[in-house]
Amino acid sequence: MPNFSFFTSCNQFWPKPNQTHLQNHPINIPKTSKSNLERLLLLLMNLLFFVVFLFFTYGFSSEPGVGIGYQLMVAVPVIYDSDFKGRGFLVETNHTTTKPNFRVALSIDPFNGRYTCSLQVFLGDVKVWDSGHYSRFFTTEKCLLEITMDGDLMLKGPKEHVGWKTGTSGQGVKRLEIQKTGNLVLVDAMNNIKWQSFNFPTDVMLEGQVLDVATRLTSFQSNSSLFYSFEIEENRVALYLNSGNLRYSYWHFQPSMNRSISYVKLISTGLALFNVKYKKIAEIQSNRIHPLSFLALKNDTGNFGLYYYSPEKANFQASFQALNSTCDLPIACRPYGICTFSNSCSCIQILSKDDNEISSDCSSAVSGSFCDGKQAEIIELDNVSSVLKGVPKMIKISKEECGNLCLEDCKCASALYFRNASTNVEECYIYRLVLGLKQVDKGTGFSYMVKVPKGSGRNPEKHNNNNVKRWVLILVGVVDGVIILVIVGGFGYWLVKRRTHTFHSQATAS
Repeated sequence: MPNFSFFTSCNQFWPKPNQTHLQNHPINIPKTSKSNLERLLLLLMNLLFFVVFLFFTYGFSSEPGVGIGYQLMVAVPVIYDSDFKGRGFLVETNHTTTKPNFRVALSIDPFNGRYTCSLQVFLGDVKVWDSGHYSRFFTTEKCLLEITMDGDLMLKGPKEHVGWKTGTSGQGVKRLEIQKTGNLVLVDAMNNIKWQSFNFPTDVMLEGQVLDVATRLTSFQSNSSLFYSFEIEENRVALYLNSGNLRYSYWHFQPSMNRSISYVKLISTGLALFNVKYKKIAEIQSNRIHPLSFLALKNDTGNFGLYYYSPEKANFQASFQALNSTCDLPIACRPYGICTFSNSCSCIQILSKDDNEISSDCSSAVSGSFCDGKQAEIIELDNVSSVLKGVPKMIKISKEECGNLCLEDCKCASALYFRNASTNVEECYIYRLVLGLKQVDKGTGFSYMVKVPKGSGRNPEKHNNNNVKRWVLILVGVVDGVIILVIVGGFGYWLVKRRTHTFHSQATAS
């Protein structure tokens, strides 16, 4: 305990009165000298400093959190259960509004026959941050969270195996806290941030969070090598579909007058874009009066939206979405599938070389690449385009030359040809995958060409280009035709049933 003995020495500042003099005269206490007053002020300042020192040394804070030496363990089931969810909550914020609280949890989640251990932040029931977003920590028996005495936050498995850590040992860390913004932080005795989750964005951006240029949000598809990214670039923000080293953009927002972006910040009314002088130059605005809670990049569709909390519905609602049409999504259909006007998928049906029958799977007849000497040919899909952009582009090139470029490039999977009727400019785009296809109106000038094994294009040597185009148009519209037939057939069936019922009713009445 601190020594408080200096409090007893205050009487030295006041002169002791003469006892004899007090018996014969009224008490006359002399005025305090200037030097004594200065000494008193110095004592008070020392006392204030001592209180502040105690406050920070013992880690008192207004934010909820836990201190060094803290441990929490969640047991891992012996038998795998795909529906199992294990949560151990550490801390929780206390909002004064109707908005849900932020909660920090040590979590066990099933994944492909194994269990992962991670530290997660939730806003209500929505996961807004995950330590295992980029690299999963698989464990058995137990998942242990520990804040070591030297300030390192760790996740451990059996036999003290460390699966994840912040790497903050020796930096004076005293507490793990969750701020009212949802930022998970490690702070020292003076409340300086030594590590924060906002520096490691995942697929969600919270209100008040800032992302600098050249940073991104990422969202991974389940059981796929494809993933989406929302990226802040110097002159725009954009959505990308990523496959290995390949990147295809499918949406972007750009400030007017080609102004440069320094960083973006999610504010209550939208996503604000700022320049290097901290001046707002553009904003993707919310369509609701409710203040925003977060921005999210969905892992199932690749769409991103702005979300607010609705007290009436007691959940989060989207106030803005980048893509509002199903066919504008990058993976609205499987590879070698086309999104039609009815928002349904139609396969590019290809003859199987083995059984000479049309394959029922969109891409089963196209296996592997064409870099192993496999002979190929081009199938042309008229009035079909792709939502994927950012691919090599050639201009002043004919449709035949565009198709030949794809045939000569063993890594090319498809090509998009476009002819502008007003300017007569011809463009050719080369792709290494067949995704994001959508049906477009006739006369728009788009023609999509797909590379397939030679001989799988319905005996192309016996058909001219017009026959190929006509066959493709029938295939693209086959789903729409089936839907129309079902609707017409259903209406006819209902009409016959109604007339039969009316006839029987009249017969009974007579």
